Amino acid sequence: MNEANEVAQSGSFTVRGLPVGDHALLLEVGSDEAVEALHAELLRRVGTPALPAVREIVPAARTVLLDGLTDPARTAARLTEWHIPALTRDQGAAVEIPVRYDGPDLRDVAKLWGVTPDEVVRIHSGTEFRVAFCGFAPGFGYLTGLPDRYHVPRRATPRTRVPVGSLALAGPYTGVYPRSSPGGWQLIGTSNAVLWDAAREPAALFAPGTRVRFVPQEEPLTPGQGGAAAHAEGTPVTEGLPRQSARSAANEVAR
Repeated sequence: MNEANEVAQSGSFTVRGLPVGDHALLLEVGSDEAVEALHAELLRRVGTPALPAVREIVPAARTVLLDGLTDPARTAARLTEWHIPALTRDQGAAVEIPVRYDGPDLRDVAKLWGVTPDEVVRIHSGTEFRVAFCGFAPGFGYLTGLPDRYHVPRRATPRTRVPVGSLALAGPYTGVYPRSSPGGWQLIGTSNAVLWDAAREPAALFAPGTRVRFVPQEEPLTPGQGGAAAHAEGTPVTEGLPRQSARSAANEVAR
């Protein structure tokens, strides 16, 4: 296998496989929803005869990478026998992220949506999001869930510094900056949830497939003390664990 080939079918999308080096296979699909469905099916089959050995499964915007394969061509051949079902939304606990909708681009987003700023808050906080994939910085999740009509462009001029905890929109995605960094997304709010903590297990609050809700807060938030909670239990997932800022944790990993 030395070029992209169709390797699997779903009722609504096709999967194409491309070898990456000697021990990896890149699977290409056409949408976020297809990535989520494929990723869920891969996780379900890990350790079975259909997918007996894989070191890492990495979803992205339109691809899923299978790394650490003994024989990528054989894995691709097995995939041709798969039927990938439509994604079934997990009904388990959702992570709740406290947010104060006070971002500098909130009014601009309201204009793009054709609503008032209060309506932006109502629509955004009333949406259940799902982590499609992670990247950009340790702890950063690309969240999907907003209907197409609420997708917004990036800013024409990126900011040289976006504060840690900024709640932002760009294209189909919502994200929260786990550390201060440059960025061109539209900023609509601020959260104090600790998205990345190297002293925590797991260090990242978000993982692909995680369900997320944003909970509006009226009062200013204390930095680094966010009570990101499991929706079903209302218990902070970081309760009793050592804390450090998302920025210092990310820097620790970078070192």
